Amino acid sequence: MAQAWDYLIRGGLVIDGTGTAPKPEDVAIAGGRVAARGENLDASSATKVIDADGRWVIPGMLDIHTHLDLEVEFDPALKEAVRHGTTTVLMSNCSLGLAYGAQRRNGEDPLVDCFARVENMPKPVLKKLADKASWSSSAGYYQHLDELPLGCNVIPMIPHSMLRAEVMGLNGSVSRAAKEEDLKRMEALLEQAMEEGYPGFSTDALPFHFLSEDPNRKVKIPSQFGQYRELKRLTAILRKHDRIWQATPPKDSPLAVIRNFLLTSGRLYGKPLKVTAVAALDVAANTSIKRLALILSKVFNSKLVDGRFRLQALAAPFKVYWDGPINPLAEELPALREINELDLEDREGRLKLLNDPAYQARFARMWMTGKTGFGLARLKRLMKAETLAFDRDFDEMVFHSGGPDIWTGETFAQVLGRFQAWRSDPSQARSEDEREAFAAMPDAALEEPGFMLHLFREYDLGLRWWTISANRDPDVVRDLLNNPNMLPGFNDSGAHITNMAFYDGNLRCLQIAQEEGMERVASQVRRLTAEPAEFIGVDAGRIGVGDRADITLIDPEALAAYDSEANSRFIWRDDYEHEQMVNRSDGVVSGVFVGGEQVWDGLRFTPVAGQRTLGRALRHRSWSPERARPAIAAE
Repeated sequence: MAQAWDYLIRGGLVIDGTGTAPKPEDVAIAGGRVAARGENLDASSATKVIDADGRWVIPGMLDIHTHLDLEVEFDPALKEAVRHGTTTVLMSNCSLGLAYGAQRRNGEDPLVDCFARVENMPKPVLKKLADKASWSSSAGYYQHLDELPLGCNVIPMIPHSMLRAEVMGLNGSVSRAAKEEDLKRMEALLEQAMEEGYPGFSTDALPFHFLSEDPNRKVKIPSQFGQYRELKRLTAILRKHDRIWQATPPKDSPLAVIRNFLLTSGRLYGKPLKVTAVAALDVAANTSIKRLALILSKVFNSKLVDGRFRLQALAAPFKVYWDGPINPLAEELPALREINELDLEDREGRLKLLNDPAYQARFARMWMTGKTGFGLARLKRLMKAETLAFDRDFDEMVFHSGGPDIWTGETFAQVLGRFQAWRSDPSQARSEDEREAFAAMPDAALEEPGFMLHLFREYDLGLRWWTISANRDPDVVRDLLNNPNMLPGFNDSGAHITNMAFYDGNLRCLQIAQEEGMERVASQVRRLTAEPAEFIGVDAGRIGVGDRADITLIDPEALAAYDSEANSRFIWRDDYEHEQMVNRSDGVVSGVFVGGEQVWDGLRFTPVAGQRTLGRALRHRSWSPERARPAIAAE
């Protein structure tokens, strides 16, 4: 006899995303949806029973800041996200995405040019991606996503850089101002996308995001060239349709930050605009950024302004790895940016630059700015008010691999200090490898700039090291995550593939909440599920009867013991033909269901992952197929 339910999740503690108190309940699944909830449901009515005794049963979590629009083309199951309990991801952040396909016209290759340095993605991976991107319209992108065997739900947005390139051509979008006809066409394309169900639009104003191909290696990405009047006209369309604007701020200009984000105001513009912005970070080099973020988020959400403004908060130390001199934070410093302008394969070009005396002088001036002497730069550094994300502090820079093994886990300050001592006392070398390394160092390496330049010359990209540039204080991180004007989730999943790994950011957030008790856990489950889903305007994040059965099971004892840093690692991706940094929280998440099917059992993926379409390409909840207009042809 056919069973009434496909699965019965029995005996768990249900935390349903509404913020109400957890409750011991069973959850039945049938036809991809939650069929019943209650105590002691009849197990004989289920084809398969999942024992959830001692587990939390929560809605599948949302990851609200990802660049998984790249990874989904290589792994539609999105396994690196799903294994951590994520069942819905918001893609196309920071003005970059695939809404208009490869956009290869007139010799331009926008996906490669825009993504390579901003998101630190290898060009061969991006070129393979562009070869796959056969669609050419926002409607075509949704159709493509609908046809993939998705392992979780994906939410694409319209990316501003790609919209400008679509209208003006990539080179045109970074070399001339938008004309009135350009603005009208951008408006028309964005209006069309809203009618196709796109839940939002993303822009970028961070001053260190650059293109990667000739002739534009010293040129910022297209979104940076959108003037305020352009932002105002495009966000008016979002306001009209009640869609979100994902934005990064022009961080070095507080007045521009205030002007731009005042677009959220219902008082000024008649109706509030939903804004989700990057990011509420406690930056080590500039503590004023956190203070400004807290003040602005409070003011923008006040009755005086009547905004809908949410900053994204990261539930982890902002630990970033460097491959020699290559890292997104390097782009902020002109002397380091010169190295990052070169292709990763261009070892000869890097050596030529590093050996140039004029460059060495520029590098030394940059590196020591604010560290010695007197003046405004020194005062800013002492007051932690530098306009930088990377503080160049040798005590906070740690060797990971690539040099002598004995350096692993040591700070640059420790190794430099030992080298300085070794110069007068050779017994200071702690291994033969270190003695050889010290013997190869020139006199200039006795000082910080020369030491850095020697490491870059000697080890190149093989030198892997890390620093924590923000969120060093766990109490500050906790306060940001608990702030109602923040949304947990600046995870950047799918980007910077050898620089950082925060795929498990939602788990880290729950772990922090767990330390404060179950009331806080229930609150944070809501802020990782129903609350962002409501803000974005999509059907996700709940496990009421009739809801889609996207469900995560968590072992609270394993969560409490989880050490994310110890479980981060570098793996080889055959599909990328490249390394990737990932997290492994196996055992913490003991089950993941997407669309009513179990895709993760706590230790491994089930056979349906990547083989069947379980997730959906989500449209805004107000969307209906009848509202979409015919696609506007590319010019």
